[in-house]
Amino acid sequence: MDDDARLLLIAVSATALLALVLGGVLHGRLAARARRRQQRFFGLPDNSECLLVVSRDATAEGMVARNDVLGLMELAAVVRNCGAVPQLTSGENAKQGFGDRTEFCLGGPVANRRSAAHLAGLLPGVRVRTETEGPDRWAFEIGEESYRLDAGVTEYVLLARLMAGDRERPVFLACGQRSVTHQAATRYLARNYPKLARKHGSTGTFCLLLKVVNSQAYGADVVELVADVSKAATVEPSGFTTSKEL
Repeated sequence: MDDDARLLLIAVSATALLALVLGGVLHGRLAARARRRQQRFFGLPDNSECLLVVSRDATAEGMVARNDVLGLMELAAVVRNCGAVPQLTSGENAKQGFGDRTEFCLGGPVANRRSAAHLAGLLPGVRVRTETEGPDRWAFEIGEESYRLDAGVTEYVLLARLMAGDRERPVFLACGQRSVTHQAATRYLARNYPKLARKHGSTGTFCLLLKVVNSQAYGADVVELVADVSKAATVEPSGFTTSKEL
């Protein structure tokens, strides 16, 4: 190999090595930036605490519904990536205020008292029908619209980020007509938070209505965004009474 060829080989090798180093640095900076965006959106800075609130399974005393456990697993990756410390509790035992630390609350208002409190105080435009029989069982009424449950075929869930007053940390609420919808909502949140952050910012309140399609065949995998119902959900309609049915 002559000197010119040797110099060319050294130059190509050095260029490739420099590109590799710069690529690694750039990738690290992009990853760090993405992590900081995720932390801001979820209100989870390094070593912060967050609360995971779940329902009790009515069919098994003291147990958490299987789909809610799967929903918690969806959130676990988010919490771990943000470097936060989770605390798990039930809706019956979470007797504390909100806004001092991020909260993830899963469950409907009957099985989870915490969800009922968040609906009543922060989403006054939402009514959940609690009939166990008939066409309106577990129907959502939001503003002037009604969304009925067709078990295993069409099931709805509210996914909300709620900020109250000057509180620093959000409450994330997944309130659905069946437990499978809670898993679907948490998965949607974990996968789509960059898009949600671009649309709603890092500190805004939003409430989305999602539809889980054919869960008897697809489980929690097929989810559609029905509408952004933030405005209707956060304003109590004139037709509501103060003793809203939960």
